[in-house]
Amino acid sequence: MRHDVLNLTFHGIGEPGRPLDPGEDRVWLSLPHFQSVLDRVVDRPDIHLFFDDGNASDVAVALPELLRRKLRASFFVLGGKLGLPGYVDAQGVRELSRRGMAVGTHGMQHCDWRTLRDEELEAEIADSRRALQEITGRPVEIAACPFGSYDRRVLRVLRRAGFRAVYTSDRGWASADHWLQPRNSVERADAPPPAGLWTNHRITGTPGLLRRVWRVYKRWC
Repeated sequence: MRHDVLNLTFHGIGEPGRPLDPGEDRVWLSLPHFQSVLDRVVDRPDIHLFFDDGNASDVAVALPELLRRKLRASFFVLGGKLGLPGYVDAQGVRELSRRGMAVGTHGMQHCDWRTLRDEELEAEIADSRRALQEITGRPVEIAACPFGSYDRRVLRVLRRAGFRAVYTSDRGWASADHWLQPRNSVERADAPPPAGLWTNHRITGTPGLLRRVWRVYKRWC
């Protein structure tokens, strides 16, 4: 039986600990905004939570708020930025894993995987995965495409690497058992959801048929 889930992606929370890239501020939430979203998903097992980029706020801000509400999330970390100003360090990654959070790879340097040569792409994924596994002592079985960018070649490399699931930024609802999972980035401009279904049109995205066609195109282009 089909089981649909809504995957929500967060990035930074609170005051940034580093200079932000152009446009990155739109996905950087205030603490009250973040808290209001969590409060409304506590009793929603069909909403799954994700964090991209491995920002220091993942551990300093997000983790305590999640634990306070007994929520679990997946954190996609940049292996090449561990310990840099504003980013989570090895101890923080270890703490996320120890507290029951899933740790996945977002690559090494937050680059568009489609632009890399085959050997660069394989190294970008494998090196980050290896570093995170050494830190946590656990297999890294999930990956998230930086910028939500992928094509057939990228997916082929990820499948060959044996990842259990791969996450994008395609928006909309997802089938829980699918290997490729669309996600919905929560932005500063988004009003917190009402208690009940997430109804914000910008979050749920393009009408379903068009969205499915676009995903198929990206997989085969």
